[in-house]
Amino acid sequence: MTLSSEKIDLSSLRISQEQKEQSLKSGIPWKVIVPALLLALLVAGYFLLRPGMGGTTEVDIATATLTSPAQANAVLTASGYVVAQVKAAVASKGTGRLERLFVEEGDKVRKGDLIARLEDQDVIAALDRARADLGVARADSSDARRSADRQQSLLTSGLSSKAEFDGAEARYGRVVATILSARAAVRSAEVGVENTRIRAPFDGTVLTKNADVGEVVAPFASSLNSRGAVVTMADMSSLQVEADVSESNITRVTPGQPCEIVLDAYPEKRYAGSVYKIVPTADRAKATVMTKVAFTERDSRVLPEMSAKVTFLSKDSEKSEAGAPSRLTVPASAVVPRNGSWLVLGVRDGKIVETPVRTGGTLGNRIEILEGLVPGDQVVLRPDPSLTPGTKVKAK
Repeated sequence: MTLSSEKIDLSSLRISQEQKEQSLKSGIPWKVIVPALLLALLVAGYFLLRPGMGGTTEVDIATATLTSPAQANAVLTASGYVVAQVKAAVASKGTGRLERLFVEEGDKVRKGDLIARLEDQDVIAALDRARADLGVARADSSDARRSADRQQSLLTSGLSSKAEFDGAEARYGRVVATILSARAAVRSAEVGVENTRIRAPFDGTVLTKNADVGEVVAPFASSLNSRGAVVTMADMSSLQVEADVSESNITRVTPGQPCEIVLDAYPEKRYAGSVYKIVPTADRAKATVMTKVAFTERDSRVLPEMSAKVTFLSKDSEKSEAGAPSRLTVPASAVVPRNGSWLVLGVRDGKIVETPVRTGGTLGNRIEILEGLVPGDQVVLRPDPSLTPGTKVKAK
């Protein structure tokens, strides 16, 4: 009902002279009566105009989202980071200036491959000297051996004394010892040369370069201007997600339990995994227990230190569910039958819109939508039969 359809007699609000005199006689001033009557008029007009204004109905609203099949069997979720279980900061055992660097970030190397080389002129010179000393000792060994054999013959024939023979034998023994010492010196010099060669300790990928050509490399980086490591590398096949699980929920996690891993960098991709190990200690500050989750399958996009979310699945869930593509779903209570078909009541610009949909399977308490909706569409939960297209609604 509107003001145009309902006539209000405003003449009744006029204050006559007699009413003024009566109000004065009764002790109530007419200036109080007039505002009271105006307020009553406003209240009456509000209730008369309200039906014509059209009310807004409050409803429960949900959103159509992409849901993983594994989420229907989710036990709990946790956040963590991708961590390489085999990782090393490769350094040199010797101290020297970096002369050559043979790798860059991202290069794949095999165990024993040469990564870098330090200046080695001094250690090579020491090796050459040790080898020369070994050659001299070997030459002395031949002369001493022949001298000892000669004294043996002379002693047998009575032309030499026992003292001369013993002296020759002692000289030969000293030369043999000198040869052994020279060989050890050669091996030590060879080790010194090898210490200037920095090699890969295992098969892996170079992650970062920590030193540049010309910088001094020291085993413990004792100087402010020296570097302790030349490169950092990791075995990419050892990547796992280290997730912190609350102490109160750790009983719901068991080794071998199937999991689903989602990287924050690629939320559309889901990786299958399983619980590899529950670290037998808790973090006192965070009240969590670290759980290591191994990838059942992964690709080259998975990199160390990426943040990830892990969904721990129930034991009876199928392994094929982990990593399966996401499906568009809505709560089951949003889909209703009308005129022999299924539809949802969508909300667009604050008004109800009927949308026919084609449904698929169920995922827990949600229904898969094959046609009719797109991710982000809003739908009404438990729609009342009185709701019709065009009805104004708002979320409770």
